[in-house]
Amino acid sequence: MTNHTLQSLSVLDRMTRSWGRIVVIGVPMVFLLLVFLLPFLVVGKISLSEMDGVVFKELVTWADGAIHFQIKVDNYLSLAEDSLYVQTYLSSLGFAGLTTVICLLLAYPFAYFLARSPADQRPALLMLVMLPFWTSFLLRVYAWKMLLADAGVFNNLALAAGLIDEPIRMMNTPFSMVLGMVYTYLPFMVLPLYANLAKMDLRLLEAALDLGATPWQAFWRITVPLSRSGIVAGAMLVFIPCVGEFVIPELLGGPQTLMIGRVLWDEFFSNNDWPMAATVAVVMVLLIIVPVALFSKSRAEASV
Repeated sequence: MTNHTLQSLSVLDRMTRSWGRIVVIGVPMVFLLLVFLLPFLVVGKISLSEMDGVVFKELVTWADGAIHFQIKVDNYLSLAEDSLYVQTYLSSLGFAGLTTVICLLLAYPFAYFLARSPADQRPALLMLVMLPFWTSFLLRVYAWKMLLADAGVFNNLALAAGLIDEPIRMMNTPFSMVLGMVYTYLPFMVLPLYANLAKMDLRLLEAALDLGATPWQAFWRITVPLSRSGIVAGAMLVFIPCVGEFVIPELLGGPQTLMIGRVLWDEFFSNNDWPMAATVAVVMVLLIIVPVALFSKSRAEASV
């Protein structure tokens, strides 16, 4: 082959790699733009708009040769001044954080056992983890209503066994809501942890034991640090949807279980105040995205 032919092939190879890189990066970016950024900008526009009946006024208008900006920030000021919204945000973050911690404590031993089980048994165990997804989400939540009710299965069994003299109130409490969220989102914690623990090199544990470490020390100093990425991924998969959860607080939580999802529903459909509801949604998204972005940036800088 001549030098000219080799140069042409080299240029063609570089162009192919360049276009391949653009496609691989561009397709997810376009997807995120269409399904996240664009709807978020629409919600942000509504939060800064003023309603004229059922129509939202434009933020930027052109009249008499001048550009006029009509941006309404009263909703954001009201949000900061109203203690109800502040308490709701704090309550949502607290319940989501508690659910995440409980899911981690329950999921880590199961994921560890799953990763260390014989290879021929893992598919069946993974099937057990994913089996709840085969049933409707609403049916699973309603099942907990029947189990936790005053005349439900748990109270009837405890009364029949003589453990209690009268039914224990479990429904419409923070306990029932957290229990429902833990049950619903536990598989989202198990699967990332299993994927991480299954790839771990077991020779590291053998080396630690040969050097005199106890099994507990080897677990804390080797297994847990190496599974940190699985812990972070699972925590995000649980924490983020729990913050904005609506169905479980509505069906299992009581009036004292303030969650931002219920406030959003009330503002949208009960009060019909779309700008205020959009404001609540924007602040909720920022409360989640900003810490996650800062955490991701700090991890990237630490790994360099």
